[in-house]
Amino acid sequence: MASFQVFGALVLALFVYLVKTIWNSYSSPISKLPGPWYSRFTKIVLGYHIVTGRRMYYIDDLHRKYGGVVRITPREVAIADMTGVTQIHKIGSGFTKSSFYDMFNPTVTGSQSLGLFAMRDPHGHGVRRKFFARPFSNSSIKQQWGAQVVRKAELAVTRMKEEAIRAQNGADIFKWWTLMATDVIAHISFGESFHVIETGTATPYIKAIQMATFGAVLRSGAPLVHKVLRYMPIKRAQEISKADEVIFEHGSIALKHMRGDDGNTMNVFGQMIEASDNSEKSLLTGDDVREEAKNFIVAGSDTTAVTLTYLIWAVLKNPEVQHKLEEELAKLGDELDLTELETAPILNSIILETLRLYSAAPGSLPRDVPSQGMVVSGYHIPAGFEVSTQAYTTHRDPSVWPNPLHFDGLRFLNTPMTVQQKAAYMPFGGGSRVCIGIHLAWMEIRIGAALFFRHCRGARLSDCMNDDIMEMDNRFLVAPKGKCCYVTLR
Repeated sequence: MASFQVFGALVLALFVYLVKTIWNSYSSPISKLPGPWYSRFTKIVLGYHIVTGRRMYYIDDLHRKYGGVVRITPREVAIADMTGVTQIHKIGSGFTKSSFYDMFNPTVTGSQSLGLFAMRDPHGHGVRRKFFARPFSNSSIKQQWGAQVVRKAELAVTRMKEEAIRAQNGADIFKWWTLMATDVIAHISFGESFHVIETGTATPYIKAIQMATFGAVLRSGAPLVHKVLRYMPIKRAQEISKADEVIFEHGSIALKHMRGDDGNTMNVFGQMIEASDNSEKSLLTGDDVREEAKNFIVAGSDTTAVTLTYLIWAVLKNPEVQHKLEEELAKLGDELDLTELETAPILNSIILETLRLYSAAPGSLPRDVPSQGMVVSGYHIPAGFEVSTQAYTTHRDPSVWPNPLHFDGLRFLNTPMTVQQKAAYMPFGGGSRVCIGIHLAWMEIRIGAALFFRHCRGARLSDCMNDDIMEMDNRFLVAPKGKCCYVTLR
């Protein structure tokens, strides 16, 4: 009798849940928006595409089917309509980062610090960003770190060249760019090199970064699975669940070198403190330094490596563009001049086009709708809901870009972007939340590409390469599906 009552109670609870879900779904202010029928009831489908690395493709397909405004979950609307995109990312618009970014918050016990990227409070973000603005300005980055980046890029290209001549499949440029970019951002964040270019292998810390990135994706797409990992007696599950702790503790090195202790090179945090007045110095705690160092490593390694890898892959598939780039770079001075690279027209056109089609973070940027709500394409979306934009779609909008799916390395040569193209172009995010490391990224990409095409003239893709290997896998950031890209000089 008792078991029957329990069963009856469970059935009743399930019935009430289903009725409530259906009622809320059809009475929701966004229920009439275009979108797949199941998006009224659940976010499981979106979560599946997040975990499988297909989110940006899934949402792009929905835009092609339903238009510029698409309901993708019961509480989130994807926006590709350019009026809406501009409205969302306009500085001061009130569209703050949503709870989606909580997946990047620290999971280390006792830490309450938030990194610049995950901060949702506009005031706190503004204060922290002002703190970072000085050392991450274009002039400061070139002056403080330009020579270091050139040395590391030269070493990486040398190792690539050796491997491209010696190894059967050639050199894996994705591996070498990852090691180079990681060593650059490690030196900036920690004040010391990881020496990974010399060894040619990733450190346990770098592997922890990779596990932490996947862990953040799980927290977003399958939070229950992520919670269960900690209790699973499987090595990989433990590595994912404890990755944040490993990275956070490694941040103690950044804290030690913040003041240039033990004769080591002062890192970027030390530069910030030096350039700050007394009232600002207290704004950066030890935990803040650890958290920001972690975020810099995650955001500053794979992103640059991915962009350089796709740039070289795309250029090598276009021999005419490759020849013109090699000719342009051959005419530059023997010593690499950063100012000269900034004005090299073909090089910069190719970088812009690479960032259009293969930017490292082209996926969704969710925002909370402000109190006044928003109207886009005739649809009203009230406060309390989320809207998201993604560069993957705006960068491929045929109403904005001629022949949008074609890689045209000379697209931006002597052809400035239109107003609409500037609004659609968001490889580093948009508005007040544009990536703080944009100048560092541009410097690394220019230097890396210039050195490669100067020292590896005539390089070609290895016979083992195909487009399937280079298909973008989207786990917030993107990477080649095959996790490699081989080029040869043989």
